[in-house]
Amino acid sequence: MRVVFHEAFHQSDYSDDPYDNAADPGRLEGIMAALTGEGGYPVERPEPATRADLLLGHSEDHVAAMEGAPVRFRMASLAVGAAIHASELAMAGTPAFACVRPPGHHASRALAWGHCTFGNVALALLRLRAKGLIRSALVVDFDQHTGDGTLDLLGAWPGVTVINPYGNNAAAYLYVLEQRLKEAPATELLAVSAGFDAYIADVGHTLRTEDFTAIGALLKGYALQQAQPRRFAVLEGGYYLPDLGRNVLAFCRGFQ
Repeated sequence: MRVVFHEAFHQSDYSDDPYDNAADPGRLEGIMAALTGEGGYPVERPEPATRADLLLGHSEDHVAAMEGAPVRFRMASLAVGAAIHASELAMAGTPAFACVRPPGHHASRALAWGHCTFGNVALALLRLRAKGLIRSALVVDFDQHTGDGTLDLLGAWPGVTVINPYGNNAAAYLYVLEQRLKEAPATELLAVSAGFDAYIADVGHTLRTEDFTAIGALLKGYALQQAQPRRFAVLEGGYYLPDLGRNVLAFCRGFQ
């Protein structure tokens, strides 16, 4: 298991949204402290995505508009680059978790909301397809909120299945995820939008720390059933900072 991270993600002045809790100081610091400390995972440093990478999914107008906010553009391009790096590690047989911001699953072709800028996971997959490396993928988004941007960017790709599990309690949530994975088609790559805001003390009020380990283990189990058990995950939401690091670590331990 490798963690993909760049120290530039610690910057807290890129956002023009004062309510952008994905940019809260200390948010990624806590995650990385858990992953590199108790977790002991090695870290790899990504490069920013190119403009051509961004245009694989987004319109020229959307990319140009984001270029008008250069600090945010650089941060968001680096987030896409980290997702790409994680996907490349997965293709080489190494599970990976990209710790990034801004998140990406609410970024569609021509617009973005929910603190997102570019579709990190979707663009990583579209790049692999453009290179002729994959024809199919399964995306599991366990963020509290539906990844509408991911659905928009990947909706025209018949080889992609997207799962957004939900449940009124942890047991129901895990049951739904398990059943959806059993029904999912065989695929060449598992990509995960890893949101932690369904946590019991976060906006979702549903999952506990051990449930994130169970989610990771279910996803790993699905991947191991494939001809090539390739998998990677990219951070989305998760805003209860006191427990966020240990929740991410719990997921990674199940997913590794």
